[in-house]
Amino acid sequence: MSVLVVGLSHRSAPVALLERTALAGDDLAKLLHAVHDAAHVGEAAIVSTCNRVEVYAVVDKFHGGVSAISELLALHSGVPLEELSRRLYVHYEDRAIQHAFAVACGLDSMVVGESQILGQLRRGLKLAQDEGTIGRELHEVLQQALRVGKRAHHETGIDKAGASLVSVGLDVAAASLRPESAPATAPGELPRSSPRLDGVRALVVGAGSMSGLAVATLARAGAGEIVVANRTFERAERLAAASEVPARAVPLDELDRELAGADLVVSCTGAAGLVLTAEGLADAIEAAPARRRFFLDLALPHDIDKNVRDLPGVALAGLDELRTAQEAAEAVGPEAIEAVRRIVAAEVAAFLGAARAAAVAPTVVALRSKAAEVVDAELARLSGRLPELDDRARKEITQTVRRVVDKLLHAPTVRVKELASAPGGDTYADALRELFDLDPKAPEAVARADIGSGPGDVAALSPRSDAAATGADDEEKPWQRS
Repeated sequence: MSVLVVGLSHRSAPVALLERTALAGDDLAKLLHAVHDAAHVGEAAIVSTCNRVEVYAVVDKFHGGVSAISELLALHSGVPLEELSRRLYVHYEDRAIQHAFAVACGLDSMVVGESQILGQLRRGLKLAQDEGTIGRELHEVLQQALRVGKRAHHETGIDKAGASLVSVGLDVAAASLRPESAPATAPGELPRSSPRLDGVRALVVGAGSMSGLAVATLARAGAGEIVVANRTFERAERLAAASEVPARAVPLDELDRELAGADLVVSCTGAAGLVLTAEGLADAIEAAPARRRFFLDLALPHDIDKNVRDLPGVALAGLDELRTAQEAAEAVGPEAIEAVRRIVAAEVAAFLGAARAAAVAPTVVALRSKAAEVVDAELARLSGRLPELDDRARKEITQTVRRVVDKLLHAPTVRVKELASAPGGDTYADALRELFDLDPKAPEAVARADIGSGPGDVAALSPRSDAAATGADDEEKPWQRS
């Protein structure tokens, strides 16, 4: 059984397609069970966010697993398979582990380094646990991915590299709305820390990845209420439901009504034209002329008419205004990103090495069991041939024979465990079984009996190199592999 990832994200698919494939609630649980029940699949978990849908599975056949999962993604999303398959990416075995770790660190996110993905990955793992679709192998992969993600954020500056647009934009907004909480800055300088947004009523327009990051950052900054407006109401609902502070969703056609009571408006829709115009905002401003308002436009092209600056009590910041802070954040980006990549590479090597070493353990157990059987048989034969031996002599002979066997087996069993931790290490276990005529089913039986201690055990996980994926277990399919 091997780990397989099949998915699509902002890197492989346009927003319109991601919207069609996004699933939540009962629909997500139904897909999860369908994947788990599919042929060739032993375990399953799904990570579903605003900009990615990924199925993580443990499968016994590469092509069979890819086919089953792809067909189910198409069926449950309503997207034709021929359209969906062009956008899918596939990671298998070693590369699947590497991908999971990189995703958890934020390296694969639209906003590199964002930490929201850790919560999304954790929710995917919990859903699989609650629904009973995950076992030891996948549980260990996802748990380790979460640990690697936490380590990357703790040890590097990846957060600064990734959250610049949203966090710096909200810093500017907080400095305008709550000037008493912002540190002193020189004229024209952007704030250098994160003033609070306690009690602010925020309106987030759009429900993509940037909007999701805005909602999470607003919650951490203390926003009192968050309203999410989006053309697709279901996506707005999902984003609002994920908020850690009171939040609700509204259709985009109710935007004018919500503007009147908003202190802060964050817009990032990806629309071709303006979403908010100065003329359209005039009525909302007149309804509460004394309210101070801040508009943050994170879209390209712009969502918000620049003329809103002329309205009373209104401030606006867009990508141009944030450029200085963006460049400052990106100045530490390459070093932080490279540091995270080194962490991922080291963690993947350690994880796979431990898994390969654990996979050879049943063969070592089978070898020692066979040696013990031979020793017992020969000692029984000796007892029959020399019944006059006293107990003291018999005990000394027994201990001597067992010590000899243990010493003879010690070096090869230790060495095979060391060799097994390297890529292709499973061939040493194969050689050991061949040389000592071990029952090929015995190690599997030992493994099944030996791995019941808990979900943290990786004894049953034996990732092979990606080259194994080319084994002709069935007909080649036209999906991209990476």
